[in-house]
Amino acid sequence: MLSISAGVVAAGSVPADRGSVLAGSTVRSSSIDAGKLKSALDGVHRAGMPGVFAEVRHGGQVWRDASGVADVKTGRPVRPDMRHRVGSITKTFTAVAVMQEVEKGRIELDAPIGRYLPQLVPGQRGDRITVRMLLNHTSGFPEYLPYAFPSLQEFPSATAAKSLDDNRSRQFSPAELIKMGVEAPPAGEPGGPTGVYSNTNYLLLGELLEQVTGDTAEGYITRNVIERAGLRNTEFPTGMRVKGPHSRMYEGLFGVIDPPRDYSVYNMSWVGTGAALVSTVEDMNRFYRLLFSGKLVKPSSLAQMQRTNPVLGQDGYKTKDYGLGLLRVTIPDCGTFWGHDGTVWGAETMVLTSSDGKRQLSVAMNLVRWNKLDSSGKPQPHPIDDALSALYQRAMCG
Repeated sequence: MLSISAGVVAAGSVPADRGSVLAGSTVRSSSIDAGKLKSALDGVHRAGMPGVFAEVRHGGQVWRDASGVADVKTGRPVRPDMRHRVGSITKTFTAVAVMQEVEKGRIELDAPIGRYLPQLVPGQRGDRITVRMLLNHTSGFPEYLPYAFPSLQEFPSATAAKSLDDNRSRQFSPAELIKMGVEAPPAGEPGGPTGVYSNTNYLLLGELLEQVTGDTAEGYITRNVIERAGLRNTEFPTGMRVKGPHSRMYEGLFGVIDPPRDYSVYNMSWVGTGAALVSTVEDMNRFYRLLFSGKLVKPSSLAQMQRTNPVLGQDGYKTKDYGLGLLRVTIPDCGTFWGHDGTVWGAETMVLTSSDGKRQLSVAMNLVRWNKLDSSGKPQPHPIDDALSALYQRAMCG
C-alpha cells in the first residue's frame, strides 16, 4: 500500500511559552546556528521541494524561517507562519485525548473495543482487540484508504490518481470508512509482535471518544487538548479551504501525477481524527513541548505512550518504532527523539522533540511523494531525502 498519511523518517489552562525568535541568517548562538540552519533549509528547496518552512527551538531560543514558494505559478513566497495540513500528527492529539479519558477512568487501555463500540467492531474481534492495540497499530485492522480511493489499487497506472480528484468534495462519515477497514481482509493478528499502520484504528478511537464523552471527537480534542495547550492556529477544518495564510499543496503520487497537482482545497472527512488537523510549525512544537513537560497528560500516561513496538509503515518496507500515538526516531550519532510525521494529499509535516522537550524541530513541506518507484514498487532515493536528513541532523544535533 502506498504511503498516504504518514511517512517514515530515514533518518486548567497552560501558560504561554513563546521564547525569542532568532533571525534566520543573522543570529548565531552556541545552541542554534541560524546561518547553518537556513543553509540546510535552502538545501531542501534546491533539491526540488517547492516550499519548506520550519521552527527549531533550544530552550528559550527560537529560529523560524522559510525557503521557496507557496505557489509555483505565481512565485508567491512561502512564509514560516503559514498554516498547513499536518496529517497524521493529528494521531498524537487523538491519543492524548484518549489518555485523558483513561486518567478519568472512563476508558481502560486493555479493555476490548467491543465493550465500547459493539456495533462497529462486533463479535470475536471486538472481544480480542483492545484500546491499546488501536493506539499502537497492533489491532490487525487494515487501512481503509484503498477502498475509499479505489483507483489507488490500479497503481502505478496513470489512472491511479482518479479517486483523488473524484473525492475532492466528498463527505465521508467515520462509520463508512471504519466499515471499509473492518470488513477488509485483516492485516495481522490482534496484539501481534509487529503492527501495521492503519488510519482505521484512529477513526475508531474518535468514535470511542464520542461514545464515552457524549461530545464529538473534534469538539473534545479542541477543548481538552488544543485549547488547553494554548494553540492559536490549530483546528479541525470546517470547510474545504484552509483558513488564514497557507501554501498550495502539491501531490506527486510517486510520479503518477506529473507535474504535481494542487490539493490544498479538499474535504478532509476522509481522515478525520486520524489526520485532518491544520496547524503551524510554532503550534506543533508548543504542543509536543507541553506534552513532554506533563501539561497535557500525567507522567504515567506519557510513560504508557512511550512504550513502543515495531509497526510496518504504509510504504510496506520500513517499520516505525511506534508507541501510543507517538513515534520514536533515532538519528545516528545524535540521539533519540519523539514526535510524529504526517502527510495528506500535497502536504507533509515532521515534528521531533528531545525527551526533555528542550530541543525541537517542526518542518512543513508543500510537495508529497516526490520519489519515483523501481520495478518492485520501492521508492527510489531522491536529493530531497538527503537534504531533509541534513536538515534533521543540523536542527537536532547542532
